[in-house]
Formats: sequence, C-alpha cells, structure tokens
Amino acid sequence: MEEENIRLNKYISGAGFCSRREADRMLAEGRVSVLAPGKEKAEKASVGARISPGDRVFVDGREVLRSGDEFLYLMLNKPRGIVCTGDRRVKENIIDFAGLKHYISYAGRLDKDSTGLVLLTNDGELNDKIMRAANFHEKEYFIRVDKFVTDEFVKKMRSGMTIVLDDDRHLVTKPGEEKPVGTPVKTRPCRVKKMGRHTFLITLTQGYNRQIRRMCAACGYSVLELKRIRLMNLELGSLKEGMKRFLTKEEIEGLRKMAGLS
Repeated sequence: MEEENIRLNKYISGAGFCSRREADRMLAEGRVSVLAPGKEKAEKASVGARISPGDRVFVDGREVLRSGDEFLYLMLNKPRGIVCTGDRRVKENIIDFAGLKHYISYAGRLDKDSTGLVLLTNDGELNDKIMRAANFHEKEYFIRVDKFVTDEFVKKMRSGMTIVLDDDRHLVTKPGEEKPVGTPVKTRPCRVKKMGRHTFLITLTQGYNRQIRRMCAACGYSVLELKRIRLMNLELGSLKEGMKRFLTKEEIEGLRKMAGLS
C-alpha cells in the first residue's frame, strides 16, 4: 500500500469492494477488522479508523486487496429476486449471481423486486461519484402500475412530493413516543412521460430507498413492474434479463467524463 495512514473506508472503496458510504455501514456493523504487522489476531475497526502501511484489512473474515489500475466495468440486467448487496452471506446476492470472483461493487441499487440495468465495477472512485445524489446523475426507469396513468398523476410525480422513508436507517423515535417513525423527505422534480394506459417512463437524479414505489404509493398507485433502462450514458438496450456484458471503451470514457473523472 503506497498511501500512509489513509481512512479505512477509502481503502475499502479503492479496492472496489463497495462505496465509502457502504464501507462506513460495514464498519458500524462490526464486519471489518484490521491485522497490524506483528499481531496474531485481527481487531475490529470502527467508523473513521485509519490504517498504516503493512496493515491487512478483512471484511467478514475475507481479506480485501487493492486492485491497482486493473478496473472492471460490467453491465448486468438484474432479474427479479436478486439482491443488490456485496454481502455474500445473503442468499441470491448480485455478486454471486454475476459469477464474479473480484471484489466489486454496484452503482445504483435496485430493490429485490425490480429489474434492469446495474453497473458492476471495482472503480471505487467512479462508484462514489455515481452514487452521490448531489451530482444529479440521471437514472431512467420503465414503470407499470395498477391504475390508469392520468394527467394529474403525471403532474404530481413530476413536481416532487413528500414521501416517508421507513427503512432502518431513517427510523427515529420522537420524545414521548414508544414506536419509531419514518423520516419525511421531499423528492426532486423529475421527468415523467406517459407511455400507455398503465405505463410511464421516469427519470430521477436521486435515489432514496424504494423512491419510485413510495412516490406511486403517495398517489394511491401500486407498482407492478419497475425496470431501470438507463444509467447516465449507459442504456440497457437489448441485453436480456439475467445476462451481463463488458462496457465498451466509448461507454467507459463517456461515463467517467460525465462523472468528472476525465
């Protein structure tokens, strides 16, 4: 390792294992340990920890090795039932499904019931840039719902709305209350195009947990099908569900340029 005393989340991200935010989450969960030179046993690391030359890093007991400049860029058409996680303890995780042996992460999480384009890469810097909502990178989805797509529905979805995030990270317990409640957030204005009586396209520049499903639910709709068809300059095209392919040189260059890395 050439860099001295770097933050542990940066090291893990640079190895292509996951984004820095996910690395912090794994650190908080006690899944990361560090073996210092001369020590016989690795010790659990905490959020904000730094490592020195010679330290060996482990996630879930498996060593994380830096991959140097040998980056891998794959597009996968994720099928329903596959979980976007790098945790191999989770059944049907996306890394094992893709048949990868590399430490690799995904840019743009899709929930278990959703399908479509997922970028798999060990380019940790690129992954961080794509995942940051502040960079306003576009993600486009094809959606099928259980009711007619009306002009009023399209208008509400376009203008942004308040949704409640009730996943574990966003649950809070208010003073005087026993049960935790979700956190309300306002979605950004977005592009919505009606395609059929029950279908539409939506383009987002952020990615709250199950955001589209929550937006539709706030309008009284249920999502029957959700497929990501574009991520920035990458288009799913004719790639069949469950299949993967390497990105072209032009796609990689365009992606890194849009991310501000070239």
